[in-house]
Formats: sequence, C-alpha cells, structure tokens
Amino acid sequence: MRLLMWNVNGLRAVYNKNFLEWFDEQQADIYCIQETKSHLSQIPGELINKPGYYTYFTQAEKRGYSGVALWTKKKPINISDKLGIPRFDSEGRYIRADFPEFILFNIYFPNGKASLERLQYKMDFYETFLKKVVDLLNEGHKIIICGDVNTAHKEIDLARPKENSNISGFLPIEREWIDRLLQTGFLDTFRHFNTEPGQYSWWDYKSRARERNVGWRIDYFLISENLKDNLKSAFIQTEVYGSDHCPVGIDIDL
Repeated sequence: MRLLMWNVNGLRAVYNKNFLEWFDEQQADIYCIQETKSHLSQIPGELINKPGYYTYFTQAEKRGYSGVALWTKKKPINISDKLGIPRFDSEGRYIRADFPEFILFNIYFPNGKASLERLQYKMDFYETFLKKVVDLLNEGHKIIICGDVNTAHKEIDLARPKENSNISGFLPIEREWIDRLLQTGFLDTFRHFNTEPGQYSWWDYKSRARERNVGWRIDYFLISENLKDNLKSAFIQTEVYGSDHCPVGIDIDL
C-alpha cells in the first residue's frame, strides 16, 4: 500500500499546474493533502469525483485558509473532521479515517511564527492531539499520522539550524513535542531509512531557497511502533514541483 501526502499551498492553484498528472502517475492507495485553501464549492468536480477513490474534505470557516483533503481507494469504516475543540475545528486542519487495519490522521498542524498567541495555539493543538493518539495507542490501535507538522525535529532536518534556533518551527518546545510523540511509541518513517543531511520537504518561495536546497523537513509520516515490521520504504519526492512543499510518502504492507 502506498500513501502520499502533500501540502499543496492551495489546491486550486496546484490543480492548474500538475496535480492531476502527479496524482494519476502515482496510483497511490491513499492521498493526504494539506492547505487546500478551498471550500468544497470551490473545488473542481473532477477532484471531488475521482474515479476509484472515496474523497473527503475538511474546510476552515475562513475562506482561502487551511483545509485538508483525503482520497482513498478503500472506504473507511469511519471518518471524522473534528478534534472536538471548536477553536481548532474551525480552522479545518484535521481528518481522521478509521480502517479495519489502522487509524489514519491527515493533519495540517498550525504555524507559530505570526505571534506568541499563534505559537501558544500551535502548542495547545499539539498537546490535544498527543493526548488523543496516546489514548488510542493504549487501546492497542495501529496508527499512521501524516501532515505538515510545521516543525523541523533535529538540526539535520533544516539547512540553517543555528540561524533558526529562535524561530518558531525550530524552537526547543516544538522539537521537544516531537521527541515526546516518538517516545510514546511512534516512528519517524523517513529517518528510519535515511540519515543523510540535505533532505527537505519545504523551501521558502521568496528567497528562491529551493534552487539552493536551503530547506526544512517539516512534512512527516509517523507510524506507531506496532506497524514497524509492515513498513517497506519512506521517501521525499523532491522532483515534484507546484508548491513550496514537495510530496512525501511511504510504502507499507497492510
């Protein structure tokens, strides 16, 4: 089974570039998209009614903001688009899909750079989500988390760690949250296979950072340890353009 995720920085924008071509070439079993910036009424019909896939969209109350989407060949036994806290749910950042074999979370985690208030919002979101997945782990579930986490975990995960040590996205409290998530029983799939530097999934548009590979790895597939033996590969598709992020994926036997 192949799962792919991509922060597209606007689904309608990437639709007018290469999204469908990429989608059809990959033939993935599940696609998880973040930052759609679209309400359902704005999404092209051929994306909503994609042959062979069940589709699900979560939208923010604010137009042109946030939003996540899911395409899956196998129909989930349950879908949820709410964490259960209105101030988080209003931003349309969350889809949970329950399958017989595992639970999938597709999440666009908040960015904390705008202000101290937004950093606190991000950390509150992190803590709420961590509690939810720990409870599920304790119940014995198998879990896959994917999304733009908006934090680089370690110095190897961004090109300029020292220069960004006081910037949200690489703050100690943000990085420590990833530590705690992994310690509860999760695996960073990409780092399970690849320990090389220079492996990024986001580059700043304004400084043309992608041309120089001055990037950050902030997009992740994280799996519960009870799925470790099922994991076959994890990868970053740096050759795919269309957004300031590129897709990442895993192959897993389920």
